[in-house]
Parts: sequence; C-alpha cells; structure tokens
Amino acid sequence: MRGAPRPLFRCGSEHQQHAWEKAYRDHRKKVQDARPLVDTCAPPTFLHLHLRLKKLKLEQERLCVIERDNRLLLEKVARVMRTRGQTDSRNDSTRRRK
Repeated sequence: MRGAPRPLFRCGSEHQQHAWEKAYRDHRKKVQDARPLVDTCAPPTFLHLHLRLKKLKLEQERLCVIERDNRLLLEKVARVMRTRGQTDSRNDSTRRRK
C-alpha cells in the first residue's frame, strides 16, 4: 500500500518495521476485500411448532366430554317426553297460619 501511514513508534530494526508494515498492508487488503454476509433466507420452520399435537389432543378430549354431556341430556329429555314428565311436585300438607 503506497500511502500507508507510518506508525507512531519506531521498531527496533528495519526488518521488524518491514514485517509490521507488511502485516498492516495484508490486514487493510483483507478489510477492503471483505464482502458483507447477510442471511436473507427465512428461518427454519419446525413441524412440531406448527402441528401442536398436545393442543389437538386437548381439543379432542374437550369435544368428547361435550358430546357425552349432550347425549346424557338428550336421554333425560327423551325419558321425560316418554313418561309425560310426571314429577312429584304437589305439596299436600296444609299450611298453618301463625
């Protein structure tokens, strides 16, 4: 490098000075030749993050419980309709006034 700045300190010998300048020139050449390295591709997608098996399993269990409860309610309504809804709601006791 032609116009390389001289170091502020002088080395003990010309050989050391020359070695230092060569190392500095090599370093400056590497810095100028360096290419930018930017990763522009999308990050990797992992299947287990998109599939969410645990969430699907919990949803399926929840739907099974709802379906079972609906079936039980339907059976109760059907039984009431078959027996004409006979319930023991009469109160035959007389009420006393105080």
